[in-house]
Amino acid sequence: MGYNIAIDGPAGAGKSTIAKKVAKELGYIYVDTGALYRGMAVYFLENGVSADETEKIGQMCKEAVVTLGYEDGVQQVYLNGENITSKLREEEVGKMASVSSAIKEVRMQLLELQRELAVKENVVMDGRDIGTNVLPQAETKIYLTASVDTRAKRRFLELKEKGVPCVLEEIAKDIEDRDYRDMNRDVAPLKQAEDAVYIDSSEMTIDEVVAEILKHCE
Repeated sequence: MGYNIAIDGPAGAGKSTIAKKVAKELGYIYVDTGALYRGMAVYFLENGVSADETEKIGQMCKEAVVTLGYEDGVQQVYLNGENITSKLREEEVGKMASVSSAIKEVRMQLLELQRELAVKENVVMDGRDIGTNVLPQAETKIYLTASVDTRAKRRFLELKEKGVPCVLEEIAKDIEDRDYRDMNRDVAPLKQAEDAVYIDSSEMTIDEVVAEILKHCE
């Protein structure tokens, strides 16, 4: 069995950026579980399903085969054989993923894939319920967070750099809404694992966070 590092936390906390760097430092495989849920979300949106059609989402997820691949060490996401990586960061995809990821059938379908990867490889896996549900036996667990203001500003700057029109207050409200959904869903809600190390990155640089996490990896 591989060495597993689980990094959980709310949307916009910098989990993906940090997890990629930690994986690179250790020579581990990085698994972005959020990308898997976004892959599912792409399928629902492309098939005209709206976020409030939860029963339909639960049924249709069985038709979507989401898999991971790696090109030059960079994770790629495939939906029914098609590389959809470039679509994953669209705002509508993120919103759909936030809603559909709370549906039991969707989570169960992706759970097995995540666990299979962790058995075969040394992985750094980030998400909302990795340390509590997906990999409860992970050797190192991190709960990475930041204030809503900090997370909203980070997302605002990211979108501005891409030339996407956005309003800071709306981004902050969206983050607060996602936090509430993630923390209050019936299936595998977002919460800090009892044995996880708590890190608030609000006043920390990326390199400082990476260094702090590496201290806790054997």
